[in-house]
Order: sequence, then C-alpha cells, then structure tokens
Amino acid sequence: MPHAVAKDSAKDSVHLHYEEAGSGTPIIFLHEFAADHTNWEPQMRYFSRGHRCITYSARGYTPSDVPPDAAVYTYKHFYTDALAVLDHLGIVKAHFVGLSMGSYSSLQVGLNAPERALSMTLAAVGSGSELENLDAFRAQCRANAEQYEAIGSVEVAKVTREAPSRIPFLLKDPRGHADFYAALARHDAKGSANTMRSFQGRRPSIYTMTDAIRRVPTPALILCGDEDDSCVGPSLFLKKHLPAAGLSFFPKSGHVLNLEEPALFNEMVERFIALVEAGRWPVRDARSLA
Repeated sequence: MPHAVAKDSAKDSVHLHYEEAGSGTPIIFLHEFAADHTNWEPQMRYFSRGHRCITYSARGYTPSDVPPDAAVYTYKHFYTDALAVLDHLGIVKAHFVGLSMGSYSSLQVGLNAPERALSMTLAAVGSGSELENLDAFRAQCRANAEQYEAIGSVEVAKVTREAPSRIPFLLKDPRGHADFYAALARHDAKGSANTMRSFQGRRPSIYTMTDAIRRVPTPALILCGDEDDSCVGPSLFLKKHLPAAGLSFFPKSGHVLNLEEPALFNEMVERFIALVEAGRWPVRDARSLA
C-alpha cells in the first residue's frame, strides 16, 4: 500500500496513504472532515485523463496512520502533510483542489508555501470563521470530539447525516448521500475526535488573515453552494481579498460540491486549470475595482 511519510519530529512520523492516476501536470486533492481519499474518485477518474492526479487520506483517516495525541492534528500538520505527499512523489508544484477542511489546508499552502501551488481550488471553504460565533463554534467542535469518543463513528454518522448543509445532497442524490455516510461510519473515531478537537476547533478564522491573504498571488477558484450558509460569507471575503480569485456559486447546492454536482464541479475546475496553465487567470485588474 503506497504511503508518504510526514515527519512530526526527529523521532515521530506519520504514514499517509495516497493513490495516484494519470500523467501530466500534477493535481492534488485534499478532502473534507467527513470524507477521506475515496471521496475524490469522480475527480480522479475525470482529471487523470490529462493530469497526474494524487489523492490521500489525511492523518487520522485510515489507511493513513492515526496518531493518538491530539497535539499533532493542528492545521499546520495538515497543510504540511500535503507537501510531504508531494515531496515523496518528487513533485515541486501542483494544482491544489480542496473541499472544506482541504480548502483551508490549500489556502495555508498559498499563504505559507506559495511556490508549491500552481493554483488553488477552494470549495466549501471557511465554515466556523465568523468571529462573532467563533467561541461557540469551537465549543461545538469540542463537543463533537467528545461525541466521537463516547458513541463512535457509526452513531455519529446517523446523527449528522441530516445536518443543514448536507440536505441538498440528500435531496438530489439519496443513493450517493447514503454511500457517503456509510463511509463516514467506518472512520476511526479517535482520529475523527482528534481532528475535530485540534484542526477544526483551533484553526484561526480566515477573517484574521486579511493582510496575509492580500499578498497571495496564486490563482484561486472559490466554489460555494448557495445553500451552504456557513461558507457564503467566507467565500465572498476570499473573493474580495485574494488578488487572483474567481468565485462561483452552485445553485441549490450544499457542502459536498464534488459529489453533489460532480459534472459541474469537474467542468468548473477543468476550465480554471486550463486558463491557469495558459497564463489567462491574472490578478484582478485595478480598473475593475469600484
């Protein structure tokens, strides 16, 4: 089983399971909290026709390692893990395609290692960022972590399957929605608890990074479902402040955009990457600013 190794320290390391397909300019896919590497299968099959595509399961998500200590599940560990996968494969630069937690990590690559990112697709980005609700969001993350530890992933999947941002997926594609939550029920409960407690519950709000975001030159495509309420404001914020960002809302869509609307998602990302590779996705022209 192929894996890359992320070094947490001189003594500790984490094995990250990855899969790849195709050849060409690399694209790396970063999954959301409730997903794993398998949820990018519609994109792996589509984009590998013309690109070298890589997907991996984050730390805490089997068959990657599940470290027992929540202290090694910070947002810094997650974005540097993506770079460790690229390093293992000898890839200097790649297009980053993320969803939710994966979008946050992709943005952190743009902020901290922009030389590694050819572009960033930031889908369903920024939930939990609203500053006026930040303390409540973090408290809920801690409660969710305790729930994973108390009742396990199978029961959590039953509880969360009808969360508001997941309802559009349920209505459009009940079969796909059922498959998604069957996969969530198989997640390692300790890994999910650690991720919820440290990554989700302690990551900085994107609203606190305005100055740094304004300095990111990386071409960015922001995708948001118009019924994914917690991501609408952050998506508009990123469009305003990322210099080379485009924004698209998916109508009647929630959080899981790559699975809810795979054809539309693939079309939008394919067009974006093609324009980036052609040098036709520039920083916003000052003449278009109000």
